[in-house]
Formats: sequence, structure tokens, C-alpha cells
Amino acid sequence: MKELEYPFDSEYILKNSKKLKRILSGQDTGRIKKKIAVLGGSTTHDIIRILEIFLMHQGIEPEFYESEYGQYFQDAMFGNPELDAFAPDIIYIHTSSRNIASYPKPGDGGEVAEAMLEEQYARFASMWGKLEETYRCPVIQNNFEYPFYRLLGNQDAVSAGGRIRFLTKLNERFYQYAETHGNFYIHDINYISSAYGLDKWSDPFYWHMYKYCLCIQAIPEFSYNLCNIIKAVFGKNKKALVLDLDNTLWGGVVGDDGPENLEIGQETSMGQVYAEFQSYIKAQKDIGVMLNVNSKNEEENALAGLNHPAGILKPEDFILIKANWEPKSRNMADIAEELNILPESLVFVDDNPAEREIVRMQFPGAAAPEIGTPEQYIRVLDRSGFFEVTRLSEDDQKRSDMYKANLMREKQQSAFADYGGYLESLEMKGIVRSFEPVYMARIAQLTNKSNQFNLTTRRYTQSEIEQTAASRDFITLYGKLEDKFGDNGVVSVVIGQKKEKTLHIDLWIMSCRVLKRDMEYAMMDRLVEECRKAGIGTITGYYYPTAKNHMVENFYELQGFTKTGEDGKGNTVWVYEIPDLYEKKNRYIEIIA
Repeated sequence: MKELEYPFDSEYILKNSKKLKRILSGQDTGRIKKKIAVLGGSTTHDIIRILEIFLMHQGIEPEFYESEYGQYFQDAMFGNPELDAFAPDIIYIHTSSRNIASYPKPGDGGEVAEAMLEEQYARFASMWGKLEETYRCPVIQNNFEYPFYRLLGNQDAVSAGGRIRFLTKLNERFYQYAETHGNFYIHDINYISSAYGLDKWSDPFYWHMYKYCLCIQAIPEFSYNLCNIIKAVFGKNKKALVLDLDNTLWGGVVGDDGPENLEIGQETSMGQVYAEFQSYIKAQKDIGVMLNVNSKNEEENALAGLNHPAGILKPEDFILIKANWEPKSRNMADIAEELNILPESLVFVDDNPAEREIVRMQFPGAAAPEIGTPEQYIRVLDRSGFFEVTRLSEDDQKRSDMYKANLMREKQQSAFADYGGYLESLEMKGIVRSFEPVYMARIAQLTNKSNQFNLTTRRYTQSEIEQTAASRDFITLYGKLEDKFGDNGVVSVVIGQKKEKTLHIDLWIMSCRVLKRDMEYAMMDRLVEECRKAGIGTITGYYYPTAKNHMVENFYELQGFTKTGEDGKGNTVWVYEIPDLYEKKNRYIEIIA
């Protein structure tokens, strides 16, 4: 829905939230249902009202628990039967600098300020620990916006008794906690209040009249930023950029003007704007975003533009370059297919509004932001939060190289008449082990991102992954795969719950980029081995169909399971009786102990 995409009209959203919710409710988009507890240090009703429609737009159907006004600490620390019964999937703590109980005074020395800092931090840290222990779910915590006045003027940021200095140090303590706790996230209201304008954001009228810590007009910006964290936690991020070239990555039309006359580089102000945008786009690779080109151009002209000596982006920075005269919507479909991701995972960036509209109509789930003028490109993409980072894994940083290597594998496959010979040529090596701490974040990420190969549609938070790994009631396995073209990282996860002599598969997922390379068989071989160690003779698997996972509806049959049940919705149950003489199924991957 275009009205809910950045840059949006905040006043329109505030006035028409009921209408927008009604429209969204009428759309059948297969949203995932999540329970969100909001523990507020100030009024939260309108924040929840607007947050709900942003989440629905992102494919999440939220149900909310809202604490009584100012009762965030009491709800967390002293128990609340209503919150316990609610059983939240995620907890959001809405506090602000208005909730700081005491500040150092002008003239207070460093020791006094540090003691007060430790007191305030300890109060929050004890609350976070209690919530984690009780609810085992992700926690989102606001940091602190600066106050709207500075008693000491510029010295407020320097003096031990300054409020700016105090809040800066308290924020830093929050960040240190977040660095060491995998299910704890900071909602950076210090940044968004600054970007919005602190004078307007902190208008005292709204606090004294309504007990809002921000002006009502800023609530859509606030809720949108919070929504970005929640949708990222639950695997709703985009995965790839698809970029136009002419007047998007550079000024001018390369086919008409020639590469030597393009505006890019330091010679002109507009050339600097495009160079800065290219630098921003290139940095996306470092957080795992896959870069691709979709341009109406002759390929040689497109490559000439990308090889401009003043350009930042080069042809090797892109996974796929579609420079032709096909409709851009067709190129989008081809890019999604070749990357083996869904079209809704793509963000299309083009200066032409007609092209953006065509892509929106052809691919309703894909993003085609209104990027504005070149000076606005970075701000629009950045605030849109398409690729919101919650945890940055090693696999994220290597994703572009992984997908390039995958294309090389596919090219090599075409040279083989025999598929087995192709698999042998890859020289694959794999690791299949029980969950290990170093991979917990990646495992949780994979459970939330995998759609096409997710047999049970289960999603796990990192805390749930850690809790499952520590339980003797579960068998947990992860699989890594590498070959002569590169390392694919963690690509498969299996979780099974032991019940007497049977293992029930709660989760079996795999990255689609390694399908049909024997990794599924390697996982099955190790699963059987672990079952035997546990005295388990039967494995029961479940398949719950969705609009996205039809490709694996016969997966258990291929593994030798027998279908024993099916309901009217197509949900199936499969059983595998482990034979006395089990013959390993994996033939092409060397499993490293």
C-alpha cells in the first residue's frame, strides 16, 4: 500500500488509520500472527494504533498487550497474570528521558554522576533480565532522546553534571548490553528525534496535556521505525536491490550522451551527489544486500557506464546485470528466479515513476519507493528500512559472493549431461552438527527467512533456539556446505522433539540455493544417527502447505517416509521407521567430523 511506504504523509495516516486498517484487513496476504506486549513509561495508545497498520502492511498480524500508563517497570518486575496469559512473542519497552528518575546536578563531580548512572542502568538491566527469564522472547528498548533544553548550554554535553552528558553515557551502557545479548534490540529514538527535529518532537504541550513523550504528529515516524525492527526480527526484510542506471546511478543517458559525458564524480555538484549515492549502494553489500541492475540499455553501454573511472560501483559489484530492451517487469521476474528468491524480496530503484508503477502492479509484494530527486535518494532508501539490521552474521557479509558462486555452479551444471557427474565436480564438503553457540544468530535468522523450504512454517527467535539447544528433549542439527566455488555457510536446520520412542519434526528448513545437492540427504543421515543414539526408532514429519512452500510437498516421500494422514487443508503427516540396516543417502558430500 503506497500510503504506508516511506516517504509517507503522517497527517493522512493519523486521520485515516481506521480506513487503512480496514483495507489491509480485507487483503488476504498470509500474514504471520505475533503477540506484542507494549510496556509504557508514557501514553502508548496512538503508537499502537499506527504501529498495527505498519505491521499489517509488512505481513504481520499483531495482537497487543498494553500496560497501564507508567507501569512498565511494575509489569516486568512484579508479575502480571494478564501479561503471563498473553505470552508475548516480543516485548517493547517504551520509555524516554521523561522517565529518568533523577539526574546529576550542575557542579556534581564525576563520582556522584557515575553513581547515579549506575543506579539508573541497574534498574533497567534488572528489568531486562527478569523479562528474558520469564518470557524468553526478544525485547526492544528505546534509548533516550536528548532533553529539549540545556541548562549548561554547550557545557551540558561536557560537564559531569550535564543532562546531555548523562544521557549519552546511559545510552552507551544500553548499547553495551545490546552487544552481549542476542535477543535485545535498541529502538534509536535519539536518532529519529534528531532527524525529525527535537524542538517539534519534544514539544512540552503533548507531555503535559496527554502524557506523550513526543508530539502526536511524529507518531507515524516513530511507529514506522519501530515496525522496521519487529519485521526484521520476524524475517520480513527485503533481500536485494534492483537498480536502474540512467539518471539513477549517474546523471545522463549513457546510450545518448556517451560514458565520458555522464555526471558522476567530483567535477560537478550533481556528479558528487551521484557518487555519494553509489557509495551508499556499494556499502549495502557489507550488510548482505544483493545488488542487481535492471536497465533499458545495450549491455555494452551499461558496462561502459559502470566502468566510468569516477564511478564507485563496478560491474563486479553486481550479481546480475540485466541491460536489454525487455520490459523491466520481465527482468524483475528473471532476477528473482535466477537468484532463487521471491519477487517480494526485491527493492526496485528507478527514477522513472511509470516504471515504478508497472513493477508495483506486476509484483505487489516488491518495493518500488518514491525516491524523489537525486539528493533525496539516500534518505528515502535509508529511512525505508528495507534491510534493517538486527544481527549481522558472517554469512550476511558474504552473501553477495555466495550468490555469485551459485551462478557459477549453475553455469557449470549446463556443461554436464549427467547430474551426478556435476555434483561430483563441485567437490562438496559439509558439516552437520548439533547447534553451537557461534551459529545461534544465523540459525534463528534462517528459521525466519526460509519460506520455500520450510516444511512446518515454524519460526524461532534466538532465545527459543538457545532454549531448544539446551533442552535434552530435542535433537537439533545445523548443516554447512562448501565447494570449490565457495562457502555457502549455514544452509539447513532440523529440530525434532523426543516423545518416548518417536522424534517429531518441529522444523526442517534449508536454503533454496543448495537444493538437490544432497544436503537434505546428509541431514537425514545425521538425524537417523542421532535418533539411534537416543534410542528412537520412529521419525514423524509434518508438512503444512503455504503459498510459498509447494516445492517441498513431496520432500518426506523422497526421504523414504510413508504418508499416514492428511486433512482437508492439505496438512500431511509422514512416518519413517528407522531400519536396522540404514543405508546412507548422501553420496556426493564429504562430511567433515
